[in-house]
Amino acid sequence: MKITKIIALALTIITASSCKESKKEVTSEKVSEEKITIKKDKKMNILFVLTSHDKLGDTGKKTGFWVEEFANPYYTLLDKGATITIATPKGGAAPIDPSSDSPDAATEATARFDKDTEAKERIANTKKLSDMNADDFDAVFYPGGHGPLWDLATDATSIALIEKFNSQEKLVAFVCHAPAALKDVKNADGTPLVKGKKVTGFTNTEEAAVGLSEVVPFLVEDMLTKNGGIYSKKEDWAAYAIQDGNLITGQNPASSKLVAEKLLQSLK
Repeated sequence: MKITKIIALALTIITASSCKESKKEVTSEKVSEEKITIKKDKKMNILFVLTSHDKLGDTGKKTGFWVEEFANPYYTLLDKGATITIATPKGGAAPIDPSSDSPDAATEATARFDKDTEAKERIANTKKLSDMNADDFDAVFYPGGHGPLWDLATDATSIALIEKFNSQEKLVAFVCHAPAALKDVKNADGTPLVKGKKVTGFTNTEEAAVGLSEVVPFLVEDMLTKNGGIYSKKEDWAAYAIQDGNLITGQNPASSKLVAEKLLQSLK
């Protein structure tokens, strides 16, 4: 009888211990699952800032944003789960540069945009830039086109927004003519944001090639260099993007995807 009681007691202890271990394993697995779920559900909130300007100087021609420079990053980031908000200084419809909507400028991304009624609706109804808050986003991206040279380069709201993103050490990205928006952006100490940083943007020779050197209010390459940026470039129309800390810049329309990829990689 005593031996039987001892065996029974031992079995009870073993069973209780096993239950505790089982509960620990379940709890551990549950925590892991929760962590994985949080990681999967994490959103990349990115603000796209487009120009509201549609006049190409005194030429009588239209300008705006360059479709490829919007569409390629838009789909590159959207397809990876990013939540994208689109804003312009004036809100409402963002003007498309007619030259970027021609067959000669067509790409896989622009073809997708042409068929994307939702994306077109968003372009036709952008949010007002003054309603945007850097606290709500993980990064900001500026597509180019000649429009930014006239409005975003001197827009006080845009300048303050970029400065806030930068002060929060969040990513700020620009492609082609969009680095024009950095013209009057400062660091906390009052120096130009680009001073001492590796940057690129639409080259002087590329501007000359499109015949607009005497039309634009300033040349992107000259401005970045004058503001102390460590400017570099590749041959005209070659894809080239560079990152220095939280600042990402691309040379021309062909560089759009590279800028988006650097942005995406840094957000992961």
